[in-house]
Amino acid sequence: MKHVIRIGSLTIYADGPLFLIAGPCVIEDEATTLEIALFLKETGEQLDIPVIFKTSYDKANRTSLNSFRGPGIEKGLEIIQKVKDTAGLPVLSDVHNTGEVEKAARVLDVIQVPAFLCRQTDLVLAVAQSGLPVYIKKGQFLSPWEMEPTIEKVTSTGNRDLLLTERGTFFGYNNLVVDMRSIALMKGFGFPVVFDATHSVQLPGGAGTCSGGQREFVSHLSRAAVAAGADGVFIEVHPDPDSALCDGPNSLPLHELKSLLAMLKEIHSVVGS
Repeated sequence: MKHVIRIGSLTIYADGPLFLIAGPCVIEDEATTLEIALFLKETGEQLDIPVIFKTSYDKANRTSLNSFRGPGIEKGLEIIQKVKDTAGLPVLSDVHNTGEVEKAARVLDVIQVPAFLCRQTDLVLAVAQSGLPVYIKKGQFLSPWEMEPTIEKVTSTGNRDLLLTERGTFFGYNNLVVDMRSIALMKGFGFPVVFDATHSVQLPGGAGTCSGGQREFVSHLSRAAVAAGADGVFIEVHPDPDSALCDGPNSLPLHELKSLLAMLKEIHSVVGS
């Protein structure tokens, strides 16, 4: 019997219906955040795809000291709560230190452990002990089998509501490469595996004081990942990525999302059959 993970009103499980985690990289303002959330709500309903809204109230791992980080935890969680109330979507955000977890857990439906922090034992344990589902991105510096100790940290708390993510591996300077074998290898642990389509095309630090990206490859890699067995996709979206305050070069324009999701759902149905 498959272990079912409840995220808000949704039920997620390995080899179940394709699901989407999507939203802006960071909260820029309330109006834009709600615009994106309502668009995702409508798109998910039209395509019958479960949607989890993601954003960040504070991007603590930006390249430059001067990079935009977001509104901070207090104002950010207030806006995320408005997304829940207005769009009715379950919500996800990342935390960067143990002191944030308790406050974030009062609003969030699932908590993300960032890729760079996936080996931080105290943080992983604190997130797992919140009682909420845990969403962990595989570090760019790890092989898929090296996620097993991180999984053991989560399950040691009794929490088995865990989702794993493939988001590319460092390949020289300022470049990532995706090994699609990673999806099958991590699925072997028995938890749903998500493909992070937009961070996998990121060029970390590639623009000097910020990261670059190649959003033109989001569709190619997403199709390959779903064909390889990914249970869900993670896609950062924005009404105008070229003016986004964070990760614009690798974010997908809202108007391109629906056609891509329709294609991914079709691929997923073929794989499942």
